[in-house]
Amino acid sequence: MQSFAGTFTRNLVIAAVCTVAGPILLLFGALGVADPGEADRRIPLVFLLVGLAGTLAIPVLAFTGARADYRVVTRRDRLDDGTGRTDDSFALWAPRADVPTPQGRFAAADVLEATFVRYGGDWEATYQSYGGDLDPDEVKPLIRLRLRIHPDGSAPFEWTGERRVPSLCLSAVTAGRLVAVVEPARPAGVRIDWPRSALLAGTRPCRLVGLDGRRVDLTGRPDLLLEQMRIAGTVGGIRMDVDTIDLRNLAPPVATRLQGLIERVGEPAERPALEPTPDGRSRWVIDDLPGEAGTFGDLDRRWARHGGQLTRARFLELRGTTTYQYHGPVLETVLRIWPVEGGEPFDARKKLTVPMNYLALLHRTRDLVARVSPDRQRYEIDWNRSNLAAGVTPALVIAPDGREFDLTGRFDPLLAIMRLLVAHQVSVSGNVVDLRARHPSATVEQVMETLRTSLDRDATGRDPR
Repeated sequence: MQSFAGTFTRNLVIAAVCTVAGPILLLFGALGVADPGEADRRIPLVFLLVGLAGTLAIPVLAFTGARADYRVVTRRDRLDDGTGRTDDSFALWAPRADVPTPQGRFAAADVLEATFVRYGGDWEATYQSYGGDLDPDEVKPLIRLRLRIHPDGSAPFEWTGERRVPSLCLSAVTAGRLVAVVEPARPAGVRIDWPRSALLAGTRPCRLVGLDGRRVDLTGRPDLLLEQMRIAGTVGGIRMDVDTIDLRNLAPPVATRLQGLIERVGEPAERPALEPTPDGRSRWVIDDLPGEAGTFGDLDRRWARHGGQLTRARFLELRGTTTYQYHGPVLETVLRIWPVEGGEPFDARKKLTVPMNYLALLHRTRDLVARVSPDRQRYEIDWNRSNLAAGVTPALVIAPDGREFDLTGRFDPLLAIMRLLVAHQVSVSGNVVDLRARHPSATVEQVMETLRTSLDRDATGRDPR
């Protein structure tokens, strides 16, 4: 498991190599100043001062780099006052829309096909920051889209084109729902409102609290969500508290219009949401996006032998920053983490690099797999295991008799199996657990029991225990 001392040492070596001129100038300057035969000591003195500044910069650079690279949640990251959210609440601060939002021109768009084109340039796995309001294209994947657009009051039409997709809104593409802004005079000039697309796709939940205090969920109702966006776009200034709009805090005319959406929740959807495609075709661009491969996880035997375990974590907040790595953006996050011994979860605030291939499935899950230190003081997100549990990579278990169990995207049984593998110190570097291999018999029996429990839960719709 990552330690701050190890991270600092690695960065110290890198900083020393990159600024090796500092110690060299310091040495030459010291020798020149100390040389009794040196008549003019001004040049050696300059070398000495410059070399001293360069040498002192090495630990400073190493420390600041270690602070940026150290992505482990510790006690000081905990939010003692909590976030005031329920477990299913989620806040996503997507980038601002760069398209106009004229009244009545929002249109639902079905993603019929999405194809990855390219991403970035000659990147290295280093941090890149952009100042001010810069909105760089190189940090956004270029996706070719084929859409069926449903303008309000007009016949649907198809549109094909390439668009840069902000990483926090990639899940709108794989979910298959976008918000298009269509100008009647220029139907070919379709623009995509990416923040609202994330809302329409279900990446961010949307709930309304009615005038009578009744709470309803609009997530998964694109017809009602689109109408809510049109109303909000008309009046402006509607604030969402995490994922909820409380109508009792709005002006009466606006509240009345939104109350009509609450009354329609029980009606059949005009256009039901498209189902995500898990088979690698149509809208499935995850395989081409940068990010960690999904695996059951290599094992640090020392960590496991001393009591290290895996636990569940969940995103409560994701907020973009102006810093990026090749695999994904650096985000300000609020995490909810469940202790391995049970008990109440706690919340923590931490900057993390979130892989793009995980972000592309954010409409399906916000759960994560975290490694826990033996002393229970540090928590580190395991992206290989998280991506497997999220469904980025297919997950397969082969029983001793050769039967195959597809657990793709099924977080609970996958986390249970990962925990068993850690407990028995079994490393699986790929996305297939083959129980026909020579694993300890206790591991095989417990994995099969987990599979039977999962199948029983699927058959009955509830946990048999």
